[in-house]
Amino acid sequence: MWTIVALVVVLALCWRFLGAYMVAVYEGRVRWLAKVERPIYRVIGADPKAEQTWKRYASSVIVFSAIALLISYGVFRLQEHLPFNPQHMPGVESHTAWNTAVSFVTNTNWQSYAGETTMSYLSQMGALAVQNFLSAAVGMAVAVALIRGFARKGSKTIGNFWVDLVRGTIYVLLPIAFVAAIVFIWQGALQTMSGPAEVHNALNGASQTLPRGPIASQEVIKQLGTNGGGFFNANGAGPFENPTGLTNFLSIVLILCIPVALTYTFGKMVFNLRQGLAILAVMTVLFGGWLAMAGVAEQQGNPALAAAGVTSQPSGNMEGKETRFGTLSSSLYDVTSTQTSTGSVDSAADSYTPIGGMALLTGMMLGEVSPGGVGTGLYSMLLFAVITVFIGGLMVGRTPEYLGKKIQAREVKLAALGVLVMPITVLVLTAIAVSVHAGKIGPLNAGPHGFSEILYAYTSQTNNNGSGFGGLSANTPFYNITGTIGLLLGRFAIIVPVLALAGSLAEKNVVPTSQGTFRTDKPMFVGLLTGVVLIIGALTFFPAVALGPIVEQLSHGMFF
Repeated sequence: MWTIVALVVVLALCWRFLGAYMVAVYEGRVRWLAKVERPIYRVIGADPKAEQTWKRYASSVIVFSAIALLISYGVFRLQEHLPFNPQHMPGVESHTAWNTAVSFVTNTNWQSYAGETTMSYLSQMGALAVQNFLSAAVGMAVAVALIRGFARKGSKTIGNFWVDLVRGTIYVLLPIAFVAAIVFIWQGALQTMSGPAEVHNALNGASQTLPRGPIASQEVIKQLGTNGGGFFNANGAGPFENPTGLTNFLSIVLILCIPVALTYTFGKMVFNLRQGLAILAVMTVLFGGWLAMAGVAEQQGNPALAAAGVTSQPSGNMEGKETRFGTLSSSLYDVTSTQTSTGSVDSAADSYTPIGGMALLTGMMLGEVSPGGVGTGLYSMLLFAVITVFIGGLMVGRTPEYLGKKIQAREVKLAALGVLVMPITVLVLTAIAVSVHAGKIGPLNAGPHGFSEILYAYTSQTNNNGSGFGGLSANTPFYNITGTIGLLLGRFAIIVPVLALAGSLAEKNVVPTSQGTFRTDKPMFVGLLTGVVLIIGALTFFPAVALGPIVEQLSHGMFF
């Protein structure tokens, strides 16, 4: 209870002050790093005073991401010939390197490999950690561009991608990550370039090699940027990455602070803070519901263990949980991770109860909008908001409006495209995987749980989440190649419609409010938007979920 209270208080402060700070950053009123900012523009050849149309903005996003993808891929493939490789890691296999490069560039951080036995220090720092910053900054930039689309009138431009990218990185992500990394190091997270530690026990003659590296610096940005990829395969469940209860709590705060604060940024930039509060209210309702689902399920104990004769489970389902944190704190961490596009975990999702695992799975299936990733959560929720006002307009027989902008056929089509890309991709890729031999041999479990492992993998990758059920042998050419399709479509097939929507809205003039205007800052809109998110998720994914976690739970003779 006190963890939740503390989390609410800290996030409320972040919402108000970090949200206001980001308004100033993206409006160009924050200049305390101007001596760093200006040379960057000269190096990349960007004019900070020149704005871009949505097409130029989108092409800049794609070109930048493509360059980052190629550089990351090259580092992975050539790491055995590059410096900062004390363990002499060989070059990463081509299909794994490609999947990983795409994963980190798309802010997914899906890892089908064990980091401590695959990646050199240079790969961890120069490719993975760098993309943790840059991919997060891209998501924030796209969200701000969409906000400008709502806020501007009769404008052909929506900002400058290169300026938004640089400002989000140096003014928001870097300062917070720097301070948080110091806290992690203070608490015991590793941060060294000294290579692995060799431990020898003279009593029994056993020796062990303990991997080490620059971990704290990567840990904080993996959380802050809602990235999720860990230095170790154990991710946040290991003490080298997540040493104490304070770092566990701080990880949750870092994951949620920017997505929550962006709702304040949205409200201030569209000149109506109540609009941001309405969006935040929907996110809070959904997050609370899914946290309750996972928490209650994990407190019930594991039905599989009960069937095996373990009759006493006083602490709930501790299978796969960190004894330092317990079931409720672990549920909070993992729900936070899957309700955003983070994917880091401090417990094994594969060991959750069927309903607990369903909470993690379906949280992503909603589109990760509660509150979602840095930038991605806000712009995904705004796509749902456009669809909601369209439905509301149909109900009352009026042309729908949102924030004073008429929502017409073009806007509805773009919003629908952005919302439907993810479920279509997930279901098609899952259907292929369960139909071919290369896909069916991946799960380590048979029956509905094995199906859930496949469904979870594609849901995670296409939602740019990155968490895994853990029971899937995903580091194969089949899953790396098909997963890459989900990674790319889940990122860019949504970003492009979002930016097109921003451009369309920016050109429109504001329609005066009348008595017939559907208010989008009232509880009725909050309820309708929540319903739309739930109904779209249920209609698209309920059959698949019924074949996985629901039938698995019912096979134990109960639902809760």
